[in-house]
Amino acid sequence: MRRQHNSAVLIVAGLSLKNLNPRVWDPESPYYMRALQAVMVSYADFHAMPARRKAAMEQGLHASLGIPFSVRIFLDNGAFYFINRHEELPVKDYEEFVAAARPDWYPIPRDYIPTPGMPADQKHACFTRTMEVNRAYEHDGYVPVIHIGEYLETYTTAICEHPKLAGKPAMALGGIVPNLLRTKQAMAYADILTGLLHMRSRFADKSLHVFGIGGTATIHIAALLGLDSVDSAGWRNRAARGIVQLPGSGDRMMADLGKWRGRRPSDDELSVLDQCRCPACQVNGMDGLRASGTVGFCYRATHNLWVLLEEAGLIDEQLTTGTYVDWYAGHISNSIYRPLIDQLLSKCGHGEADFSQR
Repeated sequence: MRRQHNSAVLIVAGLSLKNLNPRVWDPESPYYMRALQAVMVSYADFHAMPARRKAAMEQGLHASLGIPFSVRIFLDNGAFYFINRHEELPVKDYEEFVAAARPDWYPIPRDYIPTPGMPADQKHACFTRTMEVNRAYEHDGYVPVIHIGEYLETYTTAICEHPKLAGKPAMALGGIVPNLLRTKQAMAYADILTGLLHMRSRFADKSLHVFGIGGTATIHIAALLGLDSVDSAGWRNRAARGIVQLPGSGDRMMADLGKWRGRRPSDDELSVLDQCRCPACQVNGMDGLRASGTVGFCYRATHNLWVLLEEAGLIDEQLTTGTYVDWYAGHISNSIYRPLIDQLLSKCGHGEADFSQR
């Protein structure tokens, strides 16, 4: 069911089987985070690593990865991986994996993701093929997937008119990442916002997951829309590039790793980092964030995820107490997403008391 207003958006931390460090879910790890409630793994990784796949099917995902059952495991179907390699996912293999490995959340085996620059006929084909898979997996716990873009309203109508799909308790929305990354012919941010509002309105009684928007600024949009969960591997990807996240202001370059470039933190932002209470900063402070190699990556990744989880908690607190509208004005300085939050507040036409009930 849809989350209640007093529950923060669930941050689902994307993992990589190639390197499970930092083990932020493990109470024995120095990077452990008690607030972490869910992680996401991709079936594409298991497809590429047969030994891992076999272990997960024999032991279950939680036991094979050493993740406690208190942390939910979401499964990504790996659609981007297979599309980029022009491969068709072996559907029966995915079905067998889901049945044996027992993820807590799993989408349909394959969706066909439109990119902003696709010709209209190809975008229509993506819609048609994805809906075919949605209908084929109307049973069991498979979560239907739809995509942002020109066909979003057609998707929602098709789902609502299908009795079994309309009765599903959960829904997932994809295709946002290529647009947020401003690829050629990307949707305007305002149109993305309109699409998200439409989806939340049409599926008001469902638990909604949005792929790939788990950032310190986009989490505000997710919370205001009443989305239930978002995932992101950005906490790891940024760390690998020497980048750390700061609450309310976005990404800053902390480690000089050669080819990567970015905005350096100001003196005020360095003061914020110096007072950080995350597990990594408590161990080695900014020296850890600036380090190279695996150690530096683990420190930065841990910091980034901690900031995300803390931000989600702060947003929830402000919404619950009805003080969000005043609070965010002094908290958010991200130049890209701040206008989107402003637009969302304006579009909804709600005051603080209304948002406290989302």
